[in-house]
Formats: sequence, structure tokens, C-alpha cells
Amino acid sequence: MKRLFASIHDVSPRFEGEVDRLLDHLAPHIGRRLAMLVVPDHWSSAPITPAFATRLRGWADEGVEMFVHGWTHRDDSAHTGAAASLKAKHMTAGEGEFLGLSHAEALIRMRRGKALVEDITGRAATGFIAPAWLYSPGARAALKDAGFALAEDHARVWQPGGEVVARGPVITWASRSRPRQLSSLFAAGALRRVLQPTRNVRIAVHPGDTTVPALMRSITTTFAAFGKHRPAAYAELLG
Repeated sequence: MKRLFASIHDVSPRFEGEVDRLLDHLAPHIGRRLAMLVVPDHWSSAPITPAFATRLRGWADEGVEMFVHGWTHRDDSAHTGAAASLKAKHMTAGEGEFLGLSHAEALIRMRRGKALVEDITGRAATGFIAPAWLYSPGARAALKDAGFALAEDHARVWQPGGEVVARGPVITWASRSRPRQLSSLFAAGALRRVLQPTRNVRIAVHPGDTTVPALMRSITTTFAAFGKHRPAAYAELLG
């Protein structure tokens, strides 16, 4: 059976309207069979309010999976080394929060986020996904210590301290500049064809996608292209 794993990133009171729009946009394709990536305090200025916590609990009750998605989603680290500096500069707009963290600091933020999400929903968090899918070595090591069952980056989903349970690139879009929009539209078009034979396909959308009609059209086309893949829960990968 081919499976489709869908996710909405950056779920926060700051983007509540955009999250609602994405939910409505995806509903004809997957209903509520998707994951939400929850940011506890987006850019240290949008903590989860009681009203938004009620909404998160309601979505979880409807079957939406909840992942912890960092703590602030903002990268405050001073990066050393060419590889990390390059990723911080070109792969995200200052949002790779876990790219430069030590094991100790990553573990503190992971545990805080996990406790918050689980207290709100009354359920275990499905896993952890770092903002921009970027991890320092210390952050990768902290995943197991924090007790997460699943983690994800651009190329794979894995059990911290264990095996890789799904491989293949995430189909996603970038809205922050015209060149990035065009490149993500091209990539989505190519991946719609290349990934057809793949057993597990991942599609991730972001609040910013709602501001660009061309991206929203591409999202619709992409979900329709994988109509033979069954919408699935990430927890199924634990088998």
C-alpha cells in the first residue's frame, strides 16, 4: 500500500488564520489525516494562548497528529564551520533554531516543547521535527534522550537511536522570494513525477504558502497527483 504523509508546519497563534486556510484547502484530499508541527513560542513573541491550546486539543481529538517543531523557530546561534554557516544563510531565513545548538540546550528545548504539547493535547507527541529540518549533531543526539519516537529531515524519517523508517525528499514550497517560489514550483512538478512509484510520500505546507496563489494551485495539483497514495498517520511508520 502506498502512503501519503501530509503536514502543516509552523502551527502557532501567529498563523492561526493561515492554518485554517490550509486545513480547508487540504480537506478534500486528506480530510484530517495530517500532522501539525507546533511551535510553542514563535520567535519568542507568540506563545500558545489558552484559546489556541483549545484548538490544538480539538484538532488532536479529530485525529490530527502533533509534532513538536522547535521552541521559538528562530536561530540565535553563532555558527562555526563552513557547512553550518552555509545552511544557516541559504537554507532558511534565520529560522534554523536547532542547527547550532549544543546537546544540552537542544534537550532542554525539546523536553519543554514535548511537555507543553502533551499537556495541551492529552496525548503523546508523535515526534520532533526541527525548524527548516536542520539539526546540529548535538540536537540529533538529544532526540533519543528527549524520548521522541520519530524525527524527520528533508531526506528521511527515523526512530531516534534506531532505524530509518521512510526515505525520500519532502515535497514543499518556499514563499519568501520570487526566485524561491519559482524553484519550489519546479521542484514540486518534478517530484510529482519522480515519486509516483515511491511507497511513502511526504508533503509539507507552510502558512506563507497561502499568500501566493501559484503555490496554492501547485499544492492542489500535487495532492491530486498522489490520489492513489492513502493518507496515512506518521505513527504507522512505527509499525
